[in-house]
Amino acid sequence: MDIRKTVFTKEIITADEMGQACDQITRVAAMAVVRNPYAGVHQEDLSPLFDVGARLGEPLTEELVNMLGAPAVCYGKAVLIGSSGAMEHGAALLHPALGKPVRAAVGGGKSLMPSNHKVGPLGGSVDLPLGHKDEAWSFDHIDTMTLWVPDAPRADEIVLCIGLSDGTRVHPRVGKGPRPT
Repeated sequence: MDIRKTVFTKEIITADEMGQACDQITRVAAMAVVRNPYAGVHQEDLSPLFDVGARLGEPLTEELVNMLGAPAVCYGKAVLIGSSGAMEHGAALLHPALGKPVRAAVGGGKSLMPSNHKVGPLGGSVDLPLGHKDEAWSFDHIDTMTLWVPDAPRADEIVLCIGLSDGTRVHPRVGKGPRPT
């Protein structure tokens, strides 16, 4: 595992986009810039990337839990793959093994972790989806953090992102779940 850098961000939201005050909502994210050993190569066995996701999940999420300062209610994950990589390289970091250490660090997590992956340019952004860790159908908790690292990903890198939140979106008002048909 070759990590070039790790970046943490913390958002403290006290009003919506219209300036309407709200109860404070805190969102935190970790972004680890890792070398992609399969950049430019078609590789059938991506299991070494499963291990990278698992090994990064624990320390990054523990730091996020400390930064959040309150119990995590929402979580999510995303990757931005450099231009010489493939979408599946990012999926290998996210899906098979990253969730277990994140769930352990946040004390549960019955819901599937929302995720996003895309191939993008140096300094590109990725939207990290957030959802309630235990109630998948809680529309109030469906949210997004847009993240980027100005000098990443280089063509042979992947930016792995994990995010947590202590609450809902600002002033949610679209309903509590699916409407009956």
